[in-house]
Amino acid sequence: MSLIKETFIDYLDTFVPNEQRSMFGGTGIFVQGAMYALLSNGKFYIRGGEKLDHQLLELGCRKFKHVKRSTVAIVNYYDITSVYASQPALCADLVQSSIAIALKEKVMKGAARNRRLRDLPNLRLTLERMMKKAGIADVDSFYQMGAVESYLMVKQTQGKNVDQKLLWMFAGAVEGCHWTLLDPSLKEELLLQLEQRKPFFSFQSESEARASESMY
Repeated sequence: MSLIKETFIDYLDTFVPNEQRSMFGGTGIFVQGAMYALLSNGKFYIRGGEKLDHQLLELGCRKFKHVKRSTVAIVNYYDITSVYASQPALCADLVQSSIAIALKEKVMKGAARNRRLRDLPNLRLTLERMMKKAGIADVDSFYQMGAVESYLMVKQTQGKNVDQKLLWMFAGAVEGCHWTLLDPSLKEELLLQLEQRKPFFSFQSESEARASESMY
């Protein structure tokens, strides 16, 4: 074990007892079976979610890129290495928030463990097929990627046939509610993430054309 990795693990052990597993080519850090941190190539990443995403983005933290064969997936873990080094109090707050989110999402995933994508709120068979075509294989993969990344992956394969309503539907599926009940502040955060992630994707059409009602 490298000294840097051991230092990060010792630090995380001060919050909760941790488990370690190989994940995404690095080391995943788990609490009660829920992964909340990732150590990879000397970098320290924590799991995002809810309002923590916006806070991490404002700090300039970049998401982890998981390279697998010829594809690159962006997972919802943010690099806080510089925050760890320069702002210890803030880093502690971020880690504690990440742990709480991971445990909360574990409960949600436990309820959905045996469910299919089509069984989640707002989704249906047509959308499940679109998601699988885009590389989103199951519910766990969907939760890991989050609403924005999943939306962009589907839009990349479907092009102009996908409009912004699908982003809200995915967000509702993640939150466990109908998309019309999403909090306006969450929508603002998702749109911010969307603008930051768009340049990394290519689409058949850059316009947000209105899709037919039958798609959703």
